[in-house]
Amino acid sequence: MDAGTALTGAPTGAPRATTPGWPFAFRQFRFWLTDYRRTWRGSIYSSLLNPLLFLSAMGLGLGSMIDKHGTARLGGVSYLVFLAPGLLAATAMQTGVGEATYPVFGSVKWNKTYQAASATPLRPADIFHGHLLFVTMRLAMNCGMFLAVAAALGAVSSPMVLLALPVAVLTGLAFVAPIEAWAVTRTTDTSFAMIFRFGLIPLFLFSGIFFPITQLPVWLRPVAYATPLWHGVALCRALALGTATPGASLLHVVYLLAVAAAGVFAGQRTYRRRLYV
Repeated sequence: MDAGTALTGAPTGAPRATTPGWPFAFRQFRFWLTDYRRTWRGSIYSSLLNPLLFLSAMGLGLGSMIDKHGTARLGGVSYLVFLAPGLLAATAMQTGVGEATYPVFGSVKWNKTYQAASATPLRPADIFHGHLLFVTMRLAMNCGMFLAVAAALGAVSSPMVLLALPVAVLTGLAFVAPIEAWAVTRTTDTSFAMIFRFGLIPLFLFSGIFFPITQLPVWLRPVAYATPLWHGVALCRALALGTATPGASLLHVVYLLAVAAAGVFAGQRTYRRRLYV
């Protein structure tokens, strides 16, 4: 059995579908799922340890000192309860960026799995959509485990926090789709370090995760408001605290959907240019 048959269930050289469809994307998703079965144990450990360590150190440790000085600026809740939904959105961002960079680059440059798939009936758009389906599953898994750990530590104060799970997944997709669209065009992986150092770290620190965005300088707040992570953090926190309003929630969701849709549109074009040679 050759690489094309293993990836898609169809022999290499088979005629391509005349119309794209999600069944073909699901075949690519099955490839990623099969590959993930070999490594899932390691990712499960990190998915549980990261929220446990972060919430214990920052929420319980640092939070105990912050709570002594009053919680009025935090909306009257403990620092642990304030912090947890922000970290939930940040977890989605970190998971999404990690899945959208090296796995995509490796599939083009190192493992050549994208080239193998493109030699089958799968179109570049199907390959792109299939990876998006897999990353969506990973986002749901990681965010779900984060919520479970947060609940165990007493960081959940409202049953509406369950609605924060799909919001966190959408936040992750708002990063995944554009970055995948860009990552597939790369010929070296050196630029990925720039994304992590000058993209993720500033967003992680200045998107309202650890302190209210109103504590930033006035001139810097519009920059934070324009980032997908702030919208995810704000909506996850509002849902977790039970303070969400329909108007603000709709604004956050529309923004995140627009960014994700723009990334999907761009990814369909960049995947086609890279894989149709």
